[in-house]
Amino acid sequence: MNAISDDVSPVQPERPQKKNRRILLLVIAVFALPVILAKFALDGEWLAMGVTNKGTLLTNELTLKQLGIENSVFEQQWLIIYSLPKTCGTDCQKTLEAVHNTYVALGKEMPRVSPVALYQRELSNEQRQRISKSQWQLLAMPAIAKQYIEKSQVLIVDPLGNVFLSHRPPSDIEQLPKFGKQILADMKKLLKYSKVG
Repeated sequence: MNAISDDVSPVQPERPQKKNRRILLLVIAVFALPVILAKFALDGEWLAMGVTNKGTLLTNELTLKQLGIENSVFEQQWLIIYSLPKTCGTDCQKTLEAVHNTYVALGKEMPRVSPVALYQRELSNEQRQRISKSQWQLLAMPAIAKQYIEKSQVLIVDPLGNVFLSHRPPSDIEQLPKFGKQILADMKKLLKYSKVG
């Protein structure tokens, strides 16, 4: 019996120093792993970046005053300005309708917004009547505005007169419903979070 008991050595408890190292490495891994994964996610563009607007943010400051438009006329309103092409043909008319539908889709927020059509050439009586029925305010584009507005586009203006967002009408008129939805999405978001206008 004594011979058997001599061969079996008691199990040594794990040394506290080795156990402490494991715990330390585990704690470091728990904190470092999310940081490393986040770095790879940002560098690899795994996630959509924080852009939520559908239009293009203007990088240079632009105001109604710079465009030669008197802001006081609009009484602290949000503006959807459609700068018409030089000749307002069928595509232009359909774009006007799409943007007007967007305006109507604002529902209870409509009183906070004014749709404005900036025309470069005098419109025919028929065009004027059709546009006027759609609640558009017609303005002749001031000469100074042509320095800033080169192409036909829809501009979003805040109640303080800052032009900050642009939407380019699609070349394919089949895309107009999508174009209108993009403007609507931006307007709803702006009106929801804005305390002005």
